[in-house]
Parts: sequence; C-alpha cells; structure tokens
Amino acid sequence: MKDEPRNHPFRDSVEDIAATKRIPDTPQTRAPAYRLAFADRDFMTREELRPVRLQLELLKPQLIMDERGIESTVVMFGGARIPAPEHRETARTKTLADLSHYYDEARRFARIMTERSLATYGRENVIVTGGGPGVMEAGNRGADEAGGQSIGLNIVLPHEQAPNAYVTPDLSFNFHYFAIRKMHFLMRAKAVCVFPGGFGTLDEMFESLTLIQTKRMKAIPFLLFGRKWWETVINWQHLADAGVISPEDLNLFSMVETAEEAVGVIDSWVEPC
Repeated sequence: MKDEPRNHPFRDSVEDIAATKRIPDTPQTRAPAYRLAFADRDFMTREELRPVRLQLELLKPQLIMDERGIESTVVMFGGARIPAPEHRETARTKTLADLSHYYDEARRFARIMTERSLATYGRENVIVTGGGPGVMEAGNRGADEAGGQSIGLNIVLPHEQAPNAYVTPDLSFNFHYFAIRKMHFLMRAKAVCVFPGGFGTLDEMFESLTLIQTKRMKAIPFLLFGRKWWETVINWQHLADAGVISPEDLNLFSMVETAEEAVGVIDSWVEPC
C-alpha cells in the first residue's frame, strides 16, 4: 500500500512510531502502558479488541484492491487436495486421482477469463481463489500463464500453509477470520465457480448460495463443475421435493463440465428481474 499525501496539518502515525524508537530508555518508557496503542501488538491482540481486528481485516484488503483498481472478480472455490494431473499418483485416494482433470479445467478456465481481463488492464474479472494448493493453485496458475494478475485469500490454519507460487505477490492476503475472508470473496464477484471439494468448499458454496437465495446478494452466474460429483454429494432434487428449498432455487446454479462450457454460461447469463 502506498502512503497517501497528507491533507491535514497534524503529525502522522508513521512519524510518531519512528520517534518512539529514539526516546530515552527508562522504566517509564519500557512499561507496556507507554506504547502507542496502534503499535502495541499485545494490546491489539487483546480479547476486547476483536471488533477492531475485524474492521482492520476487512479494510486492509479492500484498500489494497482499490489501489490496484480491481473492480470485479471471478471466484473459484475447490478442493485443496485435488492434485495436478502430473501428480495424480500422489493422491490420497483413487477418487482424488480421478478428480485431477478438474485441476486442468480450473487452470484453463482461469486462463481464458484472465485473457479477457487483460483487455480491461486487469480491472475486471480478476481470478480470486483461496490461495492454497489444489484447485486454488490451478486458478492462480492459469491466470499467471495468461500474463495477468490473480488474488489469493489465505487463512491461518493449525497446520502450516503457504500461498501457492502463482498468486500475484501484492495481492496475496492472509486472514484470521473466516467470515471476513468470505466477504472478500464475494464483495466484487461477477461469477462464482465451485469445483469438487470438502468441508471448506461446501461451506463457501452454501453460504454464497444462501446469500443469493435470500437476496442478501444479487444473483450472478453460479457454476458447479462436475454434475456427477455434485449430484452424488448432494441430493438437490430431494431438497426441493421435501420443500426445504423452493423448486426455483434449483435455478440459482448451473452444472458444467468444462472451462469452455462455463464461459458459455457466463456469456449467455441474464440477470433475473
């Protein structure tokens, strides 16, 4: 993030942080109470400061993406454990190995959409993933191969996880709060693509669908890659037949198999009245 020119006559916070490093070392200046509040990590991580941390986590990526001129995104959700086809022999199960072709579909889809994004100087239809391995890596990789930028929204997990190597470095974010991360996935979304995945993918898919169903978010193209997978995992028709969702809710998403089919659905999509 670049510092904006000051439009006020007051000393700014950066100057004061630098000044505190030059003050005399005394019992008073060593005491935690003397630290500037916004530069005091122990203070900022207190339980009572959670509302402030939520706000900061929402604001930081927002400001950076605004500064980069990113106006719209294409969201790609999918399993971290789905390998690239060249690594399918390392998959934990035969099913994961068989799903490896969706890595290629995700990679090709991201490449196509990023090539289009380049016509807008990288402002529109920017690929955004969770920034991790598997389908997420495929999305960032396809964007990189097209010569464009892409976003990665990582989250701190109990096991070590680093961003994949294809995320644009200054668009690689890290989150503590799942809720704020999911907001950033959808705030600029022009389309959502969901590939096979586990709990995380299901959580992201259902929260997004719920927002659209309840009209808390306007309808956008919502694509599920892999009809056999999704109809095996979820009995969509049973939900409608049971009355827990409306029959028209089944129209909130489309099933596709290939990158080209997904692009066609996006191109032909008409926003409901």
